[in-house]
Amino acid sequence: MSRETSGANARKSRWWQWFSGSVADDAKEPGTDAAPASGTREMTAREVWLPAKRRMISKIADFLIDHDLDVLPSTLTVAYECVTGGAPRLAQQILERTEKGLPITLGWIEEQRSETTHDKNGEALAVLMGRLEDSLDEFSKTTSGARNATSEYSSALRQHVDELEGVGRAGVVITELAALTRAMMERSIAMESELACSERRGQVLQTSLEETRRVADMDHLTGLPNRRAFDHMLEREMRDARDAGESLCLAFVDIDHFKRVNDTHGHPAGDRVLKLVGETLNRIADARCFVARHGGEEFAVIWRNHTVEKAWKKLDSAREEIAGRRLVNRANDTPFGKITFSGGIADAFAYPDKSAALKAADEALYLAKQSGRNRIFTAGESPDPQAKAA
Repeated sequence: MSRETSGANARKSRWWQWFSGSVADDAKEPGTDAAPASGTREMTAREVWLPAKRRMISKIADFLIDHDLDVLPSTLTVAYECVTGGAPRLAQQILERTEKGLPITLGWIEEQRSETTHDKNGEALAVLMGRLEDSLDEFSKTTSGARNATSEYSSALRQHVDELEGVGRAGVVITELAALTRAMMERSIAMESELACSERRGQVLQTSLEETRRVADMDHLTGLPNRRAFDHMLEREMRDARDAGESLCLAFVDIDHFKRVNDTHGHPAGDRVLKLVGETLNRIADARCFVARHGGEEFAVIWRNHTVEKAWKKLDSAREEIAGRRLVNRANDTPFGKITFSGGIADAFAYPDKSAALKAADEALYLAKQSGRNRIFTAGESPDPQAKAA
């Protein structure tokens, strides 16, 4: 072994000892003397938290090494959140991806964190919009009630004014009362007009809020509902279908070799492919079918009152339609090559809950990918490479 190799190994050993918190390093820490054998001395605060800190650093290092990630501020943040439980959803996604034998890359992590941030922002926006909607509804009811009450009050005052002015011989007091009542009536009419204006403004705000909610639930590239809208729709459809005694299927669709399209032809070409797939899937949608862009190059579909076989036929027809298209890059007239997608379908009620059904559909999609792509698999289907091949 050369001196350089030996030196590198020594440095690596020292680095690892520091990161893993070895006993030897603990002993070298200044001010950390070993406790007497008698056990009479109480442990200092440093002696309590220092081993825990070293174990935490060791776990973070294990995470980075296990997933072959560079030591960067972003990867250290991800490792810390996954180790401490600060990002349970990301940790679960990393576990599932690792179980499938797929690499954990920095690009994939950034994409997942971006989607998580978007989802959190979307959920926060939804809560705020819900509160605003409730407030506007209450404001509208209150304003409408006040306007109606003011109108009735004005009508009553008008009647009293007419009666008082009709009594010509009642003297000065009656005349003054009539003038005062007329002034009150005029003020009530003005208030009624102001309340009517406020009511109209409230209605405009409610309309704007509905439009904002619609935009927040939409994927701006494809025009399809986004992941947040899909999650809400799935919960509602599962509840309604179960109450009605109807079947419910769900599917994940993923464009094959989509990264290759982006790398070869550029992101505008990739956007065009996403729009094509979204439009094709949207054509199979109806009152009993709901299509959404789930994120990246992945789409999600819900079928109400459809068997798995019927859903498979509809999704496979869309797959065949896209596979039959021949797209050309408009910028340089270069053919895209064959564009295909793979899919996985699951019976939502064949599983104990929504999460299990989604996982089953995702696993079916993974099998379709592993079996050659450009095909649709159902949950539990054999991964025979010739099964339902295009």
